[in-house]
Amino acid sequence: MLDFLAESSDDRARLCGRGHSRREFLQIGVLSALGLSLPQYLQADQAGLVKPGHGSKSCIMIFNLGGPSHIDLWDMKPDAPSEIRGPFKPIRTKTDAFEISELLPLHARIADKFSLVRSCHHDGAAVHDAGWQMMQTGRRFTGGIHTPHAGSVVSYRMGRKSDLPPFVVLPQLMGRGGGNLPNGQAGGFLGKAHDPFALMADPSQADFRVPDLLPPDQIGATRLDRRRKMRDIVDQTVKEFEASEDARLLDENFHAAFRLMTSETARAAFDLSKEPTAVRDRYGRNRFGQCCLLARRLVENGVRFVTINTFLTVFDEITWDIHGSKPFTSIEGMKDIVCPMYDQAYSALIEDLDQRGLLPDTLVANLSEFGRTPKVNPAGGRDHWPQCFSAYFAGGGVKGGRVVGASDPIGGFPAERPVGPGDIVATVFHSLGLDSSSHLPGPGGRPFPLTDLGTEPIRELFS
Repeated sequence: MLDFLAESSDDRARLCGRGHSRREFLQIGVLSALGLSLPQYLQADQAGLVKPGHGSKSCIMIFNLGGPSHIDLWDMKPDAPSEIRGPFKPIRTKTDAFEISELLPLHARIADKFSLVRSCHHDGAAVHDAGWQMMQTGRRFTGGIHTPHAGSVVSYRMGRKSDLPPFVVLPQLMGRGGGNLPNGQAGGFLGKAHDPFALMADPSQADFRVPDLLPPDQIGATRLDRRRKMRDIVDQTVKEFEASEDARLLDENFHAAFRLMTSETARAAFDLSKEPTAVRDRYGRNRFGQCCLLARRLVENGVRFVTINTFLTVFDEITWDIHGSKPFTSIEGMKDIVCPMYDQAYSALIEDLDQRGLLPDTLVANLSEFGRTPKVNPAGGRDHWPQCFSAYFAGGGVKGGRVVGASDPIGGFPAERPVGPGDIVATVFHSLGLDSSSHLPGPGGRPFPLTDLGTEPIRELFS
């Protein structure tokens, strides 16, 4: 957020003749907007924060927070006993390869565009945040090592290709999940320089704006006053820093940050008012629907990786977490509340990407932390089940209309081609052109493999 405060001529240490001082950048709060302390920022610069952009591939990761019921949606068991199969029926789709639930009729219409993986599993605890970290990073956090989100790895390895950040989370970072564990939506050991840009706003609201990208004349007096009060605090630090050798290292990074804060292109990418009413209606006038539309706009304008959280937490709203008893919903509640919104937005996103020619270069990965128990519980819901669940993929080189793997007759365990979190993340990297056998600079500077030994992309999706 910008703070254009007057300063004397001797304060200004110009950056490459462009008229912006390091003092100005510290005063306007660029470092805090990026979530960085000065030492972290210097370290990120030396590690290669801003790399030349390359490649046209992007990824939209839809994370189905709460854990959808695979048995009621993508891996139905119509011949199983009623307490297993649940209340819903499978329907035909546009492909002969699979049927899906009657709750997803718009998915059925575009089933030739996506492929299912019905044999996902992990050995983490059956709590939300354990699954969140594993499915988004490919690993369980152990030994104090926080593995970076797949989008953070993309940020580090591929860099930005426009004024926009390389990695964005919509509408905001996940809340708590009950296990008091890190959720995996961060840069981890790659540092805060590769944390996502989190929107922190609901794009379905009429007054939606992106606060950190507002032009100077829209920044209120209260926020300016806060900046003035902070000025005395940073002045001494700035003077000492500007006299140091490290100052010269920040030039390119300051320019990148300033471009983000002042870029008309960046503001335009986030401006949903530029979309026709019919397009906004097609996605659905709700938070998830408008996040999907915004994700399309972002990848269209150069963002490499967008994660959409379908929900923000499992505690304060109805989600995929269908335990049945209050405050959770039942299987029937999923039918009435969650699925219509989700079905509409996803199908709109895939059709829109396809019609605009963006789908071949944009992987859309639909993931979750786990599935649900094969047996319906006494409250009419299903509980947490990491032993078997489904994921699905479209675009980014994925061949649509096929199924990889299979579960057993009750959807309890993989029966064919088991797929773990590391395989899922390796698949994302493969689509983006990253070698999953390569390494990152890990804790202590030691080489850290992009994915664990034994994990492989799900190549059947691409061939």
